[in-house]
Amino acid sequence: MAPQQQPIRVGAREFRESLAEYLDSPVPVAITRHGRTVGYYVPARRKLDKEEWSAYRQSVAELRALLAAHGIDEDEVVAEFQDLHRARQ
Repeated sequence: MAPQQQPIRVGAREFRESLAEYLDSPVPVAITRHGRTVGYYVPARRKLDKEEWSAYRQSVAELRALLAAHGIDEDEVVAEFQDLHRARQ
């Protein structure tokens, strides 16, 4: 069983400035802006084992269940994200 790796937390500026270093890292990176996580970089180079795939599938199932419990459609989330992104430009 492979140990679960916690993401490294870095600011957006640090991530951008050290991009090459983070791209070579086997550890996921949580990218923050003003202290809030705005995205993740998940390395895809190495092959995931069955446990990791299972964990990803479980996470997706939990997210879908959470959205359904709150009556939120995936398309609504995408549309809201796009609206917010356009408003910031």
